[in-house]
Amino acid sequence: MRDIKVASRYAKSLIGIAIEQNSLEEVYSDMLSIDAVCTESHDLVVMLKSPIVKSNKQEAILNEIFTSINTVSKAFIRIIIAKKRAGLLADIAKAFIEAYKVHKNIKTAYVTSAISLTADQKTKIIALLNKTDDATIDLQEIVNPEIIGGMILRVGDRQVDESIKRKLTSLELEFDDNPYIKEF
Repeated sequence: MRDIKVASRYAKSLIGIAIEQNSLEEVYSDMLSIDAVCTESHDLVVMLKSPIVKSNKQEAILNEIFTSINTVSKAFIRIIIAKKRAGLLADIAKAFIEAYKVHKNIKTAYVTSAISLTADQKTKIIALLNKTDDATIDLQEIVNPEIIGGMILRVGDRQVDESIKRKLTSLELEFDDNPYIKEF
C-alpha cells in the first residue's frame, strides 16, 4: 500500500514537471511505453527491484531499452534511480497514466463481450457513454467467450451486466426458488 502512495506522489510530480516543460504528451507516450515494457518483461521489474543490481547498471539498462524517450522522462528516471526507487518505475508509470487521464478528463470504459465488437458497435457504446458522462471515453475491449453473449460494461465503479451467462444464472436461481412441490 505504501508503494502505491509513493508511486502516486512521484507520478503527480512528473505530471507537474511535464506540464511546466510543455511536454505532457511526450511524457505520457513515454510512460505508456514503460508500462508496456514492464508489463511484458517481468525480469526487468525484478531487476529494478533487486538490491544487488547497482544503480549505474539499472540506469544503463534502462537507457539501452528506452533510447528514444523525452529528456524530461530521462531526467526523471535518473532521479528515481538516484533515490533508490527504481523498483517503483512500473507503478509510477501506471500512476502517471491514471493521473494523466484525470488531468485530461478521460474515463476508461471496459466492455466485455463474447466476440469482438464491430467498429459501429464501439461507436454506439461511446456515443451512449458520452450522453451520461461529460468526459472523453477510452474504450477498452475484453473478449471473454464464457459470457456466451451480450456484454458487460464497466466505467469506474459502475457496471451494467447484460450478459447471457448472468441471465441464465438468474433464471436458474428463480427455478431453484420454485414454490411448487409435486406430490406423488
